[in-house]
Amino acid sequence: MADGSALAANQLRPRRAVLEMAPYSPPTLGRAGKLRLDFNENTVGCSPRVLERLKRDLRECDLATYPEYQNARRVLAGFLAVGEQNLLFTNGTDEAIQLLVNTYVDPGDDVLLLKPSYAMYRFYAELAGASIRQVSYRMADLSFPLEELLDAMRPSTRLVMLANPNNPTGSGISLEGIERILDRAPHTAVLIDEAYFEFSGVTALGLLDRCPSLFVSRTFSKVYGMAALRCGCLISDAGNAQYLRKAQSPYSVNALAVLAAAAAAEDQEYVTQYVQEVLAARNLAYEGLGRLGFRCFPSQGNFILFEAGERAGRLCHAMRDRGILIRDRSYELPGCVRVTIGTQAQVRRFLEELEKLW
Repeated sequence: MADGSALAANQLRPRRAVLEMAPYSPPTLGRAGKLRLDFNENTVGCSPRVLERLKRDLRECDLATYPEYQNARRVLAGFLAVGEQNLLFTNGTDEAIQLLVNTYVDPGDDVLLLKPSYAMYRFYAELAGASIRQVSYRMADLSFPLEELLDAMRPSTRLVMLANPNNPTGSGISLEGIERILDRAPHTAVLIDEAYFEFSGVTALGLLDRCPSLFVSRTFSKVYGMAALRCGCLISDAGNAQYLRKAQSPYSVNALAVLAAAAAAEDQEYVTQYVQEVLAARNLAYEGLGRLGFRCFPSQGNFILFEAGERAGRLCHAMRDRGILIRDRSYELPGCVRVTIGTQAQVRRFLEELEKLW
């Protein structure tokens, strides 16, 4: 078994796909009170309007009622400039991925992923019993392997899942590149996960009208500072959305999450200001890491991947002892560490502590 465990004599045997999966255990404990530069979250919090809206509009009876999504869907559809029939609320991006796999992938179907990328793509594809193939990012600079991906696509490929920008590499793909992927396999479902769109400015939403195989996901867990509420959305052709709704639990997104999402979308001034601060802080991080002798990979997200060599794991532990959380990614990119970019003040603190250790 992939996780090294064994079934007890009286234990029920799970599906083979579950037995063969490696467990996914993100280091999420013990983060309170520390500088959170490990999960690409908003490092200062959500818009004040979100809490104001929850306090103003939430009543005791609302918590006793199953959620309704019509009003929030209208707000989000207007904000994203898509039809209400094209949009589903999801329990974070994770449910969007799960829905897509559950709706379109049968056991043994060909699913194409990039490597390394967001772990949940492989997680849900494995759980479905898909036949998974992976195309590696170009190791010289971790740039997007467009030609390699196009060559790997087959008429039988059922699903392709891409993050743009990609986590953990920070690499992005152009709109032209996305169009080439969609044109290569018009009968293959293609997910463009835009969790970090606000930092790159590249979105595939404008292609929806002419590309019925396109699916775009967004999340409120990153720039909007609402990771605890687990709210996202999945956007596609209206016909696709009908099938996705059939495969979705009717109340998977809670009422607080959709109320908060609508309020967050209405405060774009807050988002713009935070993005501007992060982009300035990202430049500061590049300069500081370069001065200390680290090799950094180009990033279009709110994080930077850099090489720390054999000391990567020890460095992350030492920084944690100093109250700063960064993420060791050596398990998929040997010697690499990912640091979330927050404010300029937070980056300066990170660099000051890093210099003492390095």
